[in-house]
Amino acid sequence: MDIQEGPILLVEDDQVDAMTVKRAFKDVHITNDLVIVGNGLEALDYLQKPDNRKPCIILLDLNMPKMNGIEFLKVTKKDPELKMIPIVVLTTSEEEQDRVDSYGLGVAGYILKPVDYRKFVEVINTIDLYWTLCILPPKKE
Repeated sequence: MDIQEGPILLVEDDQVDAMTVKRAFKDVHITNDLVIVGNGLEALDYLQKPDNRKPCIILLDLNMPKMNGIEFLKVTKKDPELKMIPIVVLTTSEEEQDRVDSYGLGVAGYILKPVDYRKFVEVINTIDLYWTLCILPPKKE
């Protein structure tokens, strides 16, 4: 099933976590293309290239090198072309300030990455169910 039309952008520097997301997508039968980038700068580069399809949703880690998740949110939420893309923070950070900053910058959700794989699959399944039901504004390509 597709979460929405278009690819899903995963902004994640940990290769094990990225592979876990990929595996969970397969187990949940999410058929969207999954584009994986390693930090906020790479994500911005992907989003700003006109030949790349805009993602229907961004799954964002917070703790990354070069440009972390909060810095990425500050840039994307000021950009009229990017600010409408739903962003769900998927992180290990339990810091209250990270949650406050993330929601203050307009994220659609803040989810802690479970360590247990079965629970992780449940999280991905819940994201899939929610975004499959959501009606998003039309995309500007």
